[in-house]
Amino acid sequence: MPELPEVETIACELQSCLIGRTITAVEIHWPRTIATPSPAEFKRRLSGQTVQGVGRRGKFLLVRLLGGATLLIHLRMSGRLLLASPESSPEKHVRVVFFLDDESVLYFQDTRKFGRMWLVDDPQLVLDKLGPEPLSDDFTLEAFARLIAKRSGRLKPLLLNQSFLAGLGNIYADEALFRARLHPCRQANSLDEAEISRLYHAIRQVLGEAITRQGTTFDGSYQRVDGSSGDFQHSLRVYQRTGEPCQNCSTAIERITLGGRGTHFCPRCQPAPQGCP
Repeated sequence: MPELPEVETIACELQSCLIGRTITAVEIHWPRTIATPSPAEFKRRLSGQTVQGVGRRGKFLLVRLLGGATLLIHLRMSGRLLLASPESSPEKHVRVVFFLDDESVLYFQDTRKFGRMWLVDDPQLVLDKLGPEPLSDDFTLEAFARLIAKRSGRLKPLLLNQSFLAGLGNIYADEALFRARLHPCRQANSLDEAEISRLYHAIRQVLGEAITRQGTTFDGSYQRVDGSSGDFQHSLRVYQRTGEPCQNCSTAIERITLGGRGTHFCPRCQPAPQGCP
């Protein structure tokens, strides 16, 4: 599933091609993609709207319209946005099509049909439960320490909790924990000041590097707006590297299931607390 770096990459690329463009028409091929309003109202309200800005909040894309409404898009597991010409329509899995006034077309592809779109006047109706942005200027080490001090759960599920921190997912949680030398099973309230600092800086470092490399692509699961792949998969140290040697100590990377999610770590660099599977 696209995480913060992938969504940030898509948002930045859409800024250069959507801002100032007018949506002339919308086709909906899978009505359940539209969370709100009704598909008919969604098409009616978007037709003729001009894009004023494109941004991101957590894993949500925000397309701000000149009329005051905002189109929110969550790619979920397999959603993609592809900007192309009408004659180069993707062959499969197109759920929504946005026609633009420069004759380009923005396709929303979604193999698993989990992606959703909202057209709202107030984005906070959808975004109000999201936690802080991990790369924002006001997300300081002190703010992170206060945030984590209130939690007692295991680190990996906590980092995936979007109400705790917005934008992290399976890939970057595993990578950040490895860089911080913290086992995914560690209890959040067991961390000392040095460990909290390591985790804070690891989260920001890995997300920043992944944005610079335009995200992580596995088997075409995420693609940029022009259809090309990200590049951060070549820099992963634990994620999807089960059985391979750790780049720090050569110990084989292990995988467990934690909170229902596959979790990768180095058993030597990230020593397990007592009672962890």
